[in-house]
Amino acid sequence: MSWQSAVACWLLKKQFRPETLKPHVSVERARAHAASSFRRARVPAGWRLVVRDRASDAPLRGEWLERKGDRERGAPVRTLFYCHGGGYYFCSPSSHRPLVFGLAARCGAHTFSLDYRLAPEHPFPAALDDALAAYRRLLADGTAPDSIVVAGDSAGGGLALATLVALRDAGDPLPAAGVLFSPWTDLAATGGTIVSNDGLDPMFCGAAIARAAKFYVADADPTHPYLSPLYADFAGLPPLLIQASSTEVLLDDARRVAERARACGVPVQFEVWPNMPHVWHLWAPFVPESTKALERAAQFVRAHARERTPQVALDAAAR
Repeated sequence: MSWQSAVACWLLKKQFRPETLKPHVSVERARAHAASSFRRARVPAGWRLVVRDRASDAPLRGEWLERKGDRERGAPVRTLFYCHGGGYYFCSPSSHRPLVFGLAARCGAHTFSLDYRLAPEHPFPAALDDALAAYRRLLADGTAPDSIVVAGDSAGGGLALATLVALRDAGDPLPAAGVLFSPWTDLAATGGTIVSNDGLDPMFCGAAIARAAKFYVADADPTHPYLSPLYADFAGLPPLLIQASSTEVLLDDARRVAERARACGVPVQFEVWPNMPHVWHLWAPFVPESTKALERAAQFVRAHARERTPQVALDAAAR
């Protein structure tokens, strides 16, 4: 464990964990905290960022990051479809730029970071509906499915996995792979590490998981496989990379998915990183382990997604 990781854990224990110890989750405080505490990230040199935040931009509302000149040259590209974390009720593509920019630059993939609707104003299945609509629009605009990797962290990791399950069930062409960072896959909050890692996790107390889940679950069954993809049948899904920390309360959400997916014949690369904070990838490049984890994820993306020249010009991504 690097000293930088120790500093990150200390800061989270001082700034974030006290909020999760409170008996009631405040959406307003969480959103204000996210807006004020996440670090700004510079667009990588040689890349450009296009923000699509108008109502008319739906279903591709979010942020596009692309390498300059690729579109003009008609260069073959890989595409990352990214779902940010934040419990389904806070955070945004902009809060997750340190992670998304770092991953995109390392694997050389154009990246769409989805700005899905948030709970409690928009409970399940709003986020999933947004993800499905955006993915299908990518394909309609000429992006080859075998060039796409669907990725996400925390709640976004669960959303990414639920998107894969729903696409398979609907008979849609599946992407090349999925990448899940500290995924939240069980909104019924039954994982054993919610108890055993309570007090070890520098970010969350175990009891906060069930409380936060209520915003997105609302009146739905928390074990619905599109809401909590842990309960889905994983047969036929593309290869998965799952990274989680040994001390996070959501470790079992990742571990049980890895076990069940393997049992269904899905190729799974499951990595448990010791003593890291939840979604430590967000601390790149300050924390060395964050950079290493993103590098491993980039290797996975390059190994599974093919570079393809879009059938339709990428102008659709930047209008």
